[in-house]
Amino acid sequence: MITELGHFAVCLALAVALVQTIVPLIGAHKGWSGWMAVADPAAVTQFLLLGFSFAALMHAFITSDFSVELVVSNSHTLKPLIYKIAGTWGNHEGSLLLWVLILAFFAACASWFGGNLPPSLKARVIGVQGLIGVAFLTFMIFTSNPFERFEIPPMDGRDLNPLLQDPGLAFHPPFLYLGYVGLSITYSFAIAALLEGRVDAAWGRWVRPWTLAAWVSLTIGIGLGSWWAYYELGWGGFWFWDPVENASFMPWLISAALLHSAIVVEKREALKAWTVLLAIIAFGFSLIGTFIVRSGVITSVHAFANDPERGIYILALFAFFVGGALMLYAARAGIMEAKGVFSSVSRESALVLNNVLLAVASFVVFIGTIWPLISELVWGRTVSVGPPFFNAAFTPFVVALAVILPFGAILSWKRAKADRAFVSLRVVLFLSVAAGALAFSLQSGRSALGPVGLALGLWVILGAVADLWQRSGRGTLLSRLGRVSRLPRADWGKAVAHGGLGVTILSVAAMLSWQVEDIRVAQLNEPFDVGGYQITLKQVTEEQGPNYRSTMGWLEVVDGNRRFALNPERRFYPAAGMPTTEAGIDYGFMRDVYLVLGDPQANGAWTVRSYVKPLANWLWAGILLMSFGGLISLTDRRYRVAAGAGREAAKPVAAE
Repeated sequence: MITELGHFAVCLALAVALVQTIVPLIGAHKGWSGWMAVADPAAVTQFLLLGFSFAALMHAFITSDFSVELVVSNSHTLKPLIYKIAGTWGNHEGSLLLWVLILAFFAACASWFGGNLPPSLKARVIGVQGLIGVAFLTFMIFTSNPFERFEIPPMDGRDLNPLLQDPGLAFHPPFLYLGYVGLSITYSFAIAALLEGRVDAAWGRWVRPWTLAAWVSLTIGIGLGSWWAYYELGWGGFWFWDPVENASFMPWLISAALLHSAIVVEKREALKAWTVLLAIIAFGFSLIGTFIVRSGVITSVHAFANDPERGIYILALFAFFVGGALMLYAARAGIMEAKGVFSSVSRESALVLNNVLLAVASFVVFIGTIWPLISELVWGRTVSVGPPFFNAAFTPFVVALAVILPFGAILSWKRAKADRAFVSLRVVLFLSVAAGALAFSLQSGRSALGPVGLALGLWVILGAVADLWQRSGRGTLLSRLGRVSRLPRADWGKAVAHGGLGVTILSVAAMLSWQVEDIRVAQLNEPFDVGGYQITLKQVTEEQGPNYRSTMGWLEVVDGNRRFALNPERRFYPAAGMPTTEAGIDYGFMRDVYLVLGDPQANGAWTVRSYVKPLANWLWAGILLMSFGGLISLTDRRYRVAAGAGREAAKPVAAE
């Protein structure tokens, strides 16, 4: 009964989404306040209906209702509760229901927190959001219904993909979707502004918190996925340039550019056309990511579906929303004329350079991701574009961004003096270069990537500190510290996020340059040395888990006077018929010891892969700092109060 009610709620949500789309948009065009007012209750009603539907599907998973086809395909009675819950979105149909739920959530948030928006703009934002909902609800109901039933239910299910039965990946998709789908609201703001005939400083202020919320969610989601790949896949890496990883990385880069360009719109009323274009492209990349995950054009452990017909539908949605938006963008080019001017040496110019680098970097990742598909379609050749290409093509953009970031943050608006910025950062520059030179002198037989990454990371971190300190003005130490503590939260959030980026750069460079790796056939009770650690394979046992069988290694690691054990595993899930690898990791502040148990060999020996990974945990700390910086900025009162509050709204151009 609950399942049928959930199915009915989805169908009813589609009807409400149609009302949410048609009535407010017509009302905004005609200036009918009553029709525009329909947007608020329609958005909230659609969210409540989809929330109930998602809860009904989750109930089916928790109770192992095998009359639901989706539960049979992605669950099992022996599966732990957390993975039964995660199974709700660990598949194409359920994740699509989560997709439309989050879409409706952002429309409801626009209703709840958009009280200071002009009524016509608010109605158009919610209306466009409703139109996206109509498209995806139609797609889900007619091609990917999560409530399909079996006439005769089986006794048990086929289990969830074992790779997805992990806490990190249980929470990874919801955060990613909050980011992916969160960019839909920035798209809706862009389309609403074009329809309204008004793109100004107030619009820049309104769109920034939504962009920031989406960017923070994407950052957390990408970080969780990277952490999962690090400890679960057993390859010893944190990023593999997998097409699905790239699908989330591209909108992250574009949303970062959008966030920075919206600042220029707000401060100087410049870059308006570019910012609106970024808002459209950001959502376009989200749709491209949806296509990659669900079309079957690529093979990945992250992919949800293998159905080209569904992929064609998603491409049609991409053509409609992005193509239609670009046509409207061209027709409304006249309303996006820049008003503010600034010199070539200014914070605005630095933000423009920041945008160019982020946008081009995203385009490079996009080309590398789709090139195998283009090669096969056009020339009939199968090619592989892997980490060597992406590392070589993407690294220069990271270096350039890291170099300009502290300078750009410390420059004045409109017109600045480069020599003054250099004076403010001379100590930071000296310390960063000195640290890189020291690291280069201490290492032997290794590339310069580690020392350069160390210097760049410190440059960004210390540059963020110098930016805060410069804002404290002059005076005694105590008075300056007091002024720093009273700086707006957005300034603190920016500094923390930039510092997190520096920590991330430092960690990645250290792991890529200074990692120690060893692969060998290990005999029982015969110690071997790896990176200064003595490792001994003591025994290998067979263990029984809740829904898997485990071959577990017991390895003793000696680090000077410290002795500890690690237990890497090889698991097999009978219901799914799939094996997985569980690494044994000793997490440390300055390094991780990472062990993987391989295949059995003759005479009771086993293959063992051993890694010593310097500053590995700094990577997750850097990602957390970036996310935390964004959250600090979101708590700034200037983000919570719309820019239009207390000022007379400009009269919009009549929609044509």
